[in-house]
Formats: sequence, C-alpha cells, structure tokens
Amino acid sequence: MAEWRVIEGGITAPKGFQAAGIAAGLKPSGSPDLALIYSDCEAIAAGVFTTSHVRAACVDYCRQRLEARPSARAILVNAGQANACTGNQGWIDTVESAASLGAALGLSPDAVLIASTGVIGQRIKMEQLKAGIPTLVESLSADGSDAAAGAIITTDLVPKVVAMETTIHDRPVRIGGIAKGSGMIHPNMATMLAFVTCDATVSPTLWQDMLRRAADRSFNQITVDGDSSTNDTLIALANGESRTPAITDEGAEADQLEAMLTAVCQYLAKSVARDGEGATCLIEVTVSGAANTAAANQVARAIAGSSLVKSAIFGHDPNWGRIAAAAGRAGVTFDQSDLRVQLGDFLLMEHGQPLAFDRPAASAYLTAATQGEYLKTDTVAIYVTLGDGPGKGQAWGCDLSYDYVKINAEYTT
Repeated sequence: MAEWRVIEGGITAPKGFQAAGIAAGLKPSGSPDLALIYSDCEAIAAGVFTTSHVRAACVDYCRQRLEARPSARAILVNAGQANACTGNQGWIDTVESAASLGAALGLSPDAVLIASTGVIGQRIKMEQLKAGIPTLVESLSADGSDAAAGAIITTDLVPKVVAMETTIHDRPVRIGGIAKGSGMIHPNMATMLAFVTCDATVSPTLWQDMLRRAADRSFNQITVDGDSSTNDTLIALANGESRTPAITDEGAEADQLEAMLTAVCQYLAKSVARDGEGATCLIEVTVSGAANTAAANQVARAIAGSSLVKSAIFGHDPNWGRIAAAAGRAGVTFDQSDLRVQLGDFLLMEHGQPLAFDRPAASAYLTAATQGEYLKTDTVAIYVTLGDGPGKGQAWGCDLSYDYVKINAEYTT
C-alpha cells in the first residue's frame, strides 16, 4: 500500500499556501488567464526548465533567480502570450511583471517567479496584466487552487489538479500540484507548465535533487506530438508549515517525501498526456528486461511517441508490428529474439515470434479505452520485454486523431 493518500485541495492543500485565478483580458476569448500561487512565508524553491535554445524570457528569468537564491514567495502565471522570441522587450516585460506583483504583495521582486504560456512570438499584454494584479491579489484564497488551475490553461480541455498527504513524525505532510499542457508536448526537462507546493521543510539542494528525479520519472516520460515547448517550466515550493523536522539528508524520510512528490508529478504528467489535443485515450507503455532504467525509459518513450503506434490505437487497430518497430529504432541494443509485446491482456509476440490472438477482441479493448473513465479505465496498456535485464521504465502518450491536425492547423487563425 502506498504511504500516501489522495486528498482534495490541489495546490492549496499544503498549509500556508493560497492561490487565485482571474480573467484579466490577456486571452481574446475572455477566459481566465492570470494566476497567482502564494506562500504565507518564505519557501524553498526548486525548478526544472526547458533545454531548448529558443526560450521564453520567463524561463531565463526564473533560472537566474533560483541560481541566485533558491527561495520564493509567489509565482505569477499568464496565459495567452508565451512571451517567447520577443527579444529584449520580452525580458523587460517579465521583470516588470515581477516588480508589479511584488509591489502589490509588499514583497521584493526577487520573491516573485514568472511563467508564461500561449502563442510564441507574442508579448504579454502588459497593460491588462498590470491592471489585473490588484484583483488577482484580492482574490487570493486557501480554496483558490481550482481557479488558478483554470487560469493557466490554453488548448487544454480540462484543468490538471492533484494533492496527496503522508505522515512524517506523526504529522501530516502534503504536496499539491497543478499543470497545463495539451499540445507541443515532448518535454526535455519537465512539462509545459507545472507548479507544486509542499509544506515540509527540505534543504534547497535536496529539494532540487528530488524535483529533478521526479521530473525524469514523470514529465520527461510523456509525449503528445514530439514537439518541445519554449516555455517548459516546473517549479516546486516547500514552505515548512507542516512544522515537521527539517529533511536535510538522504534517508527514509527523504525517500518517503520524494516518492509522494514523484506520484504527484506522475499524476499531472499523465493528465497532460491524456488531454493531448484531439486525444481519445491515454497510452501507458511499460518496458522491462532492459540493461538499465535509462534504456527502458528510452524505448518506452519511443513507442509512446510513435505516430504510427498512436494512429493505430486511434483506429482501434492492434497492429503490434508498429510497437515492435518503434522499440527497434529507439537506439537501445537488444536481441530481437527476446522481444515480447503485449497489448492489455493480449499477448501478441513472444521470443521475437508472432502469436495467434483474438484480433476483434483486441480491437474492442482499444475501443473501450476511448469510452473509459478519465485516468482510470481510459488507458491503453502496452507491455514490452526486451530481455532479462533489471531495467524497467514507463512512458505515457495519447492516440493521434484527425482533430490534432485541425486544432494545430488553425491555432493562430
């Protein structure tokens, strides 16, 4: 049994956090587009960001801020304009955003982190953002998680929210999170935008290490369309308000906290993959028998990201040859005579040889996933074994539908 449980409250479930989300006029639709996450006290801050050489100003700003001082009080998130590829003016707008929020909260601008999402090449609508900040601050609430989650989304169909609780030293410790993402999902760090709060006390170095490992086991293992974003940002705040003893070194308590952090990140990552633009189901690929975990993860991600595999699943076609082919081109060495492929309960290939299987039943299994309950029975499970090595890994993706092309062909028009 897991050492944590899922609870309500999202990003404000941990003690000492508030959040808000409003419509400030940044999106042409008039939908909510400005969010704030706020800690009542100074919080240890960690971040993981895109590795792209084409980055939004907020990414460079947050990276520099956290390198100078790994702490923060607030995260301001705007949706509608990515503020990427906007030159020096984009940097000026980011700095001004932090200063404006800092002034409204009575904080130094250095206590504010910034994240942006939306159309690349468009600056933040600064007049609307600055005018909305007083209302945003006034809207801060210990029940504001859903409002914040709704204000950071763009093409998402649903907000992504989760919270979990464990017990350390006989006291509850909570981690909450929200995320956004639906298209341009093939992260090389974390995810498009994800924010995590925690009320444990953790040393800065340990918290950063935990977040990096959690990202590698979650957001770095999802793919929707093979495109990485200019704005990928994962930020985690830990404010110590649970009043548990500080976790400063590796050990049982650190492992327990990291396991829950990883579970939160994996839930959010799967939520992003399931909400892929035009998707009808989640794909979960489990690879075992590899030489090591890295090799298993590499093969799993290749399969989850294969356009041919994704298209076959959308068409409810149990075309296992595409799965085997994706595994073979993943860049990991294995003996094809050891290859085993299973789709749900259907064993399709073993010892590198095709097996007879009930094709109509396997197709029905794929059809049923498109009608299943969100993140429960809407998942297509693919199991691949490469040999008898100790390496095991997972990756998550979604099917590729006609609607993906339609959504992205008309994204800016």
